[in-house]
Amino acid sequence: MSIVPSVLTRDEWMPRATTHARRADAATAGHRERRARGEKHPIEDFLFDYYGTRPSLLRRWHPGVGVVLEGEPDHGGWPFYSSHHGAAEVDALELWKARGSTVDAVLALLTATGSRPAVRGCFGLHEWAMLYRDADPRHDLPLRLGRTGTDEVVESHDLVCTHVDAFRFFTPAAASRNSLQLIRSDQRAREQPGCLHANMDLYKWASKLTPAVPSELVLDAFELAMDIRYVDMRASPYDVSAYELDPIAVETQDGKREYAALQGAFAARGADVRARIVASVHRLREWVDLRIT
Repeated sequence: MSIVPSVLTRDEWMPRATTHARRADAATAGHRERRARGEKHPIEDFLFDYYGTRPSLLRRWHPGVGVVLEGEPDHGGWPFYSSHHGAAEVDALELWKARGSTVDAVLALLTATGSRPAVRGCFGLHEWAMLYRDADPRHDLPLRLGRTGTDEVVESHDLVCTHVDAFRFFTPAAASRNSLQLIRSDQRAREQPGCLHANMDLYKWASKLTPAVPSELVLDAFELAMDIRYVDMRASPYDVSAYELDPIAVETQDGKREYAALQGAFAARGADVRARIVASVHRLREWVDLRIT
């Protein structure tokens, strides 16, 4: 088996690294400015709190596996890189030794998810189910339909959530109404590509596989997750008008159509990101096999 690495001079890779850092800075500017002022944002903070996003790491540029960077790059001092003669590259074998089980698990999950048709019948009711018959909202925002109206929406719809990490936050009364009783061990068998949260999680998986995944792809996944998060909250029971956002009234037929259309567009973007993450994993495994043999 013979694989030839790509070799980039400093003049070739530095513009890419600079462009990436500027793009990452733009994507995280609002969060960084609010953090400096001690302000919270109930929509955007989710990506930084739940997914543990660190702007300083998101702006670091990684070329992926099989790319040699010449010209004394800082990468030589970063985790899972090896350096030699003033050049640096991802050390595929060391990365595999540290995260091989995670790599295999992510590959299996993404491959299984991508093999299924997208389902668009949930209408974002997971956020409603997290409040059903519960007195404590998860966000410091008013409820658009009030407490009683929120419960009535849940009671007048079928709950068909397929995402275990949304389902685990359902109230007990809502969980019993879901068509599936989801558990972690069934995630690979249940997750489907129409789910907004499954597509948001592509950012989590791309981050966990860094530096095997090129940073442009990680940022694509981050931007997809942020776009989904805004739709997620617009379709939620919370009143987000204070953030100059219009609700997606999923309790109405027009709202359902709007949500399903956006869900379909996110599924298409997610399919592209998912396929590129899978390709990065296969490339990592090829380089690991080369090092072992």
